[in-house]
Amino acid sequence: MSTIELNGISLYYEKKGKQGKDVILLHGWGQNTEMMAFIADFLKDHFVVYNIDLPGFGKSGEPPEAWDSNDYTAFLHEFCLKKKIVDPIFIAHSFGCRIALRYAHRYGAYKMVLTGAAGVRDKHGLEWHIKTYSYKLGKKVLSLKPFAKYADTIKKNAGSEDYRNASGVMRGTLVKVVNEDITPILSEIRTETLLVFGEKDEATPVEKGKLMEKLMPDAALVIFENDDHYAYIHQAGRFNLVLDAFLRSDYDK
Repeated sequence: MSTIELNGISLYYEKKGKQGKDVILLHGWGQNTEMMAFIADFLKDHFVVYNIDLPGFGKSGEPPEAWDSNDYTAFLHEFCLKKKIVDPIFIAHSFGCRIALRYAHRYGAYKMVLTGAAGVRDKHGLEWHIKTYSYKLGKKVLSLKPFAKYADTIKKNAGSEDYRNASGVMRGTLVKVVNEDITPILSEIRTETLLVFGEKDEATPVEKGKLMEKLMPDAALVIFENDDHYAYIHQAGRFNLVLDAFLRSDYDK
């Protein structure tokens, strides 16, 4: 558990593993490192894993002003420069996928696994997006043993109160983020990418995953049947098996 000061912002992150390629975990909106911790534990024997609280979430400080995903991407690049990380592997969920995609497009990335990837804009208005991004984790998730100890944290970081309780800076950030569209850059991203979507995801419908697979030159789509925006958590064991298959050739490099 560590913090680093970057451009006046205190960034909290957890580093696990001592050898192998660098992996960066990027959580979704309103979440934090705890939602990605099981992935870090799974990969730490073969990679150096950085699990980050993005600015404005978890234990990290807020941005000085409302940011968009480009600002988050530039900030993440500063972190990578400090840690001497080049061509990382990104594993991201929802909002974190916007940042991973922009990073791969601008600076390059080795591989990406994007689950419930946000960024393909649709015709819904801001109110719908706020409700969607504040999606509450179901009781079933919180009852699962691996996540029971995180229940209080998850409840605090989920639900419609996210927008109401957010500072002005983070409200402004949400407005900027949900109005972005990353579709125009997808065809220019050459990074090998695995897309994981829940079949019944209402926040980022599987049709968006199919469009991303079509537009990205080196992308493949895996659909978790009868699951939603948090399929990677609901089926954590299956998700880790997918990671193992996708990344096994890179173990300990």
